[in-house]
Amino acid sequence: MRGMGATGEDGEDCPFAFNFDAATFKAGDTVSYRVSTMEDWPFVGTLIEVHADHVIISPGPAEPDARYKGTRESRPLVDGSEI
Repeated sequence: MRGMGATGEDGEDCPFAFNFDAATFKAGDTVSYRVSTMEDWPFVGTLIEVHADHVIISPGPAEPDARYKGTRESRPLVDGSEI
């Protein structure tokens, strides 16, 4: 993803390596997830658990104890009521 760098400068590479293949999800993968109440805005998280029909996502160091249940698809969807 170009133009998505931390400074927003054109041509700068995205600092994250995402796994968009739900079939290969494993704990520790970095994913781009969505929140149902946030108009498809992208968020970055780390998979903590992977189950047959859902995943558990950690939103990162700013909220170290938070865990969100998301759908198991290329960009997991978290219900806004969980946030």
